[in-house]
Amino acid sequence: MYSQALNTPTVLADNSPEAVRFQARIDAEERIEPNDPMPESYRRTLVRQISQHAHSEIVGMLPEGNWITRAPTLRRKAALLAKVQDEGGHGLYLYAAAETLGVAREELIDQLLTGRAKYSSIFNYPTLSWADIGAIGWLVDGAAIMNQIPLCRCSYGPYARAMIRICKEESFHQRQGFEIMTVLARGADEQRAMAQDALNRWWWPSLMMFGPPDAQSQHSDASMRWKIKRFTNDSLRQKFVDATVPQGHYLGLTFPDPALRFDESTGHWEFGAIDWDEFKRVLAGDGPCNRERLAARQRAHEEGAWVREAALAYAAKQRSAKRREAA
Repeated sequence: MYSQALNTPTVLADNSPEAVRFQARIDAEERIEPNDPMPESYRRTLVRQISQHAHSEIVGMLPEGNWITRAPTLRRKAALLAKVQDEGGHGLYLYAAAETLGVAREELIDQLLTGRAKYSSIFNYPTLSWADIGAIGWLVDGAAIMNQIPLCRCSYGPYARAMIRICKEESFHQRQGFEIMTVLARGADEQRAMAQDALNRWWWPSLMMFGPPDAQSQHSDASMRWKIKRFTNDSLRQKFVDATVPQGHYLGLTFPDPALRFDESTGHWEFGAIDWDEFKRVLAGDGPCNRERLAARQRAHEEGAWVREAALAYAAKQRSAKRREAA
């Protein structure tokens, strides 16, 4: 609310001389701030990306929140509770960053609750065992870090600054997940089987997190030109595979990809074909948990209505008191 009121960005026509000067600022690695003039398409791209990122953090609390009361030890409960709390905070940072672009948080949340906004497809998969919490930390948060560290150098200041803290916290989440997988992989046969099963189910959806192949990505060219993104989907995906496969081998686990092999000539791990039809189907709302996730967010929004109403009533009361004092 406050950031929206303070910033009213001047929108430029995309082909205007001002827009050309704007691009020159981007090329010179200057940081764009909320009150700076910006092309409408740049603003729209940022609103779409930041809001989808915020939605993903909020919806991403659900698969793991389901395991807080069922975590195997008090230490695990406390760590998972802290992680879910972090994710809620990340969503708030990102909604605030989006508000600096002149869009209301209520509008963004309404887009999520009505199914008009997208969020990461990975959160539409179920968490069937405790090992899934480890796999999410290791793979999902690992992929998120690979995606998000370059965003710390995003051309838009509020987004870049929010990402600095988010990435620091995500690094703890990734380490927490890998530690869970390490304990399971070194445990009893049943625990090792549980870790392997989690890897089997989360590996391919984690690769999909980086988005469609570069040739099919609708927004990558503009995002790269404006330095919102610094690397393409495919380059980040390859970087993730190269970093993660040796970690899995260290754990003694097998990746569910018979085509996986190390190419000595390139120094990269080659991997098999991703099922992009599944990606599109889940993104379109037909994944294992799409309806469940949306229903949970809608229910939470309805049950929290009294909190929002109380906050607004308190704010109105404070404003009235200040006006009386000024009079």
